Amino acid sequence: MKIAISGKGGVGKTTVAANLVHAFAARGHYVYAVDADPDVSLGAVLGFSAADLAALRPVIELQELIAERTGGEGVFFTLNPKVNDLIDGYSLQCGKIRFLRMGAVKQGGSSCYCRENSFLYAVLGNLLLERDDIVVMDMSAGIEHLTRGTARGVDLMIIVTEPTRVSVQTAQIVRKLAADLGINRAQFLVNKVRTGRELEFILARLPADELLGIMPFDEDILDSAMADQHELPDRKILPGLGEISEKIMAGII
Repeated sequence: MKIAISGKGGVGKTTVAANLVHAFAARGHYVYAVDADPDVSLGAVLGFSAADLAALRPVIELQELIAERTGGEGVFFTLNPKVNDLIDGYSLQCGKIRFLRMGAVKQGGSSCYCRENSFLYAVLGNLLLERDDIVVMDMSAGIEHLTRGTARGVDLMIIVTEPTRVSVQTAQIVRKLAADLGINRAQFLVNKVRTGRELEFILARLPADELLGIMPFDEDILDSAMADQHELPDRKILPGLGEISEKIMAGII
């Protein structure tokens, strides 16, 4: 099962991603937790130490390894470098959870970054297309880390939103981007719902058959986000996400 999680910043998608990772691992599954959002740290929410995270370089910044695996000189390099033997060596592990950082997709302008991007896409392709373990990707509001090739491996796109007009509009844009890449199985997960009015707002704007779930605002999650350190073995699973993870694995959703 390969899951990509996206949504506007601040809606709680990283918390959702971390909770799903823990829920799957608690059921005995090996899980790759992939941080593809350079603006936040899924690793910190998962509970890895600040020291370990500081020492873990994003895939896009492994310059020596990228040069070695892509070969060639200048603009001539392999577009499909070998990466299947290195992913585990450049990630953090605790129990059944393995965490790695992608880094930002490089844009043109100052120099040619095609080599680095090709390497990053090769790593994503290996995770999404060649491995049998569960993969949970925490993405930015856009889905630029996914190409048409890697998108073929995504079984489910979860688009996290909250009951605000801007957040819902962003979620709808992400849904269209996912469809354009060929990801047909995409559903909305609404977070931080406090009132009946907010619930009505959501139900009037998102198709009922595309709603993965509606989660209430949770004060404990806010307290957890302010804590200095999470504990991996004892992470609290958000109410409802345990059941959702079971349905995902059973193929009900």
